[in-house]
Amino acid sequence: MRFLVFLLVLAAIPAFAQPFPSKPVKIVVPTSPGGATDALSRSIGARLSEIWGQPVVVENRPGATQIIGGEYVAKSPPDGHTLLVSDAATFIMNPILFKKLPYDGMRAFTPITVLVRFPWVIAVHPAVPANTFQDLVAYARAKPGAISYGSFGIGSSGHISVDYLKNLLGIDIVHVPYKGAGPAVTDLLGGQIQMMMVTPLLVEPHARAGKLRLVAAATRERIARLPDLPTVSESGVPGYEAGTWFALAGPAGMPREVTQTIYAEVKKVLAEPAFKERYIDKQWFEVVANTPDEFSEYLQTEFGRWEKLIKLSGVKVE
Repeated sequence: MRFLVFLLVLAAIPAFAQPFPSKPVKIVVPTSPGGATDALSRSIGARLSEIWGQPVVVENRPGATQIIGGEYVAKSPPDGHTLLVSDAATFIMNPILFKKLPYDGMRAFTPITVLVRFPWVIAVHPAVPANTFQDLVAYARAKPGAISYGSFGIGSSGHISVDYLKNLLGIDIVHVPYKGAGPAVTDLLGGQIQMMMVTPLLVEPHARAGKLRLVAAATRERIARLPDLPTVSESGVPGYEAGTWFALAGPAGMPREVTQTIYAEVKKVLAEPAFKERYIDKQWFEVVANTPDEFSEYLQTEFGRWEKLIKLSGVKVE
């Protein structure tokens, strides 16, 4: 009997001794293809695949305000081979907004790192008679309900940030949720919606081409690459600031050594000069790359901040 147990132990050793990753890695993006989350995930995944010698596949699982993708990862084996790249919606807003989630809120994930943060701008369709943020507000007040704005889902950071602004200003604009920023920008270009708060990555080239108009930055200070674009704060809403971040996580219960291995490799990728120039700087991102422990602490801080903003925004989903 003891000999049999010994053989079983020996047979199990190679499985545990295998270096990570021992098979293809899947990065789940809980939004539609074409958005900033998708673009960043694919660039990081391609580089990790080269480093690890294993395929790293990005799989889009949009829908239900990122709950579908979040649930999939939360219920995956915690071996590091299924990961999630998402913004604050999956990690923070859904646990605040939804009384019942198919996963256990923030406790459903193993924090790895905040990858990047990035600014937002307010873009409008050229048919809107507004060259400035003040013009936009005046038009919205004169024609309640005439402006519709797109977000990347009910209860998303874009939804909450705009509805918070809407309540501060006392204006009536209509929310139209999408399954990601990409489809929303497509409809903004087509005039199906008139306004969006979104990363410059997706709208600044269209603004240069005259297909959209940028009326304000939603950042604390003016964006360095858009020095002539005033902020919302200096345009009549002092102190207003909005933006988001993308983070990498896995299912709860991942071994610490696997978590640290993934973090170390991702941090190296984000710091590579060629990668940074092509996929970070040109995409309007700012690298964060904090440690798993720092990310865990940051989640707690962000939870309190967004809980307050959600209450002030008046956004309800259930």
